[in-house]
Amino acid sequence: MTVPLLETRALCRNFGALAAARDVDFRLEAGARHALIGPNGAGKTTFINLLTGVIPPTSGAILMKGREITKVGQAQRVKLGIARTFQINRLFRRLSVLENVYIAVAERVGAAPSMFRPAGARGDVVEEAMQLLATLKLTADAGRRISELPYGRQRLVELAIALGLRPQILLLDEPAAGVPSAESHIILDAIDSLPRDIGVLIIDHDMDLVFRFAERITVMVSGAVFATGSPREIGADENVRAVYLGRAGHG
Repeated sequence: MTVPLLETRALCRNFGALAAARDVDFRLEAGARHALIGPNGAGKTTFINLLTGVIPPTSGAILMKGREITKVGQAQRVKLGIARTFQINRLFRRLSVLENVYIAVAERVGAAPSMFRPAGARGDVVEEAMQLLATLKLTADAGRRISELPYGRQRLVELAIALGLRPQILLLDEPAAGVPSAESHIILDAIDSLPRDIGVLIIDHDMDLVFRFAERITVMVSGAVFATGSPREIGADENVRAVYLGRAGHG
């Protein structure tokens, strides 16, 4: 068995008496296109926060390529190649779209100390940032402030920033939230264009998007893994349908 790109072993996180993550065993393989779904309160975002170091686990272990990173800080995990988007975006709202993406690329290439110079001072960084904007159909918005954009396009900017870090692992927490359904294909197209060795884990409530994207799906319920399988297996699982897919509202 190959060493997974990212793995958790018996991962737990308690908030007082609440077990938000309960003995979670999970594997993200290199090149995976994996979705994480579950009803409200299932622990999906808590799990992403554990993977990225936003919060520490109560017990258990997190490994990247076989190396334990359980106690590695959030910033160092980014440098190791773990990038994410958030349920609520965290963009610099007074800066332009290009400036937001420029900052991410500049940080990655070690040009961060010069990132507040005129953009032309690092033409290579500008060029890469513009390529990312082109990938996500954001070129026309490059000079606009974030605060001027519809929320759905702000989510696309956040994805461009994550891609600008050139991650090995990309964690997408509801990337299609607020994105018009007619534009959700842009997200999938951008993921399809990624090198196949990058592992992608997505959380989303849009089941059409999840089933179009995922090659493997994990279902969480009450902080624990309830089921894992192919989209066909998950879609046909009566227990999954009873606790999640069959509900009128997805959590």
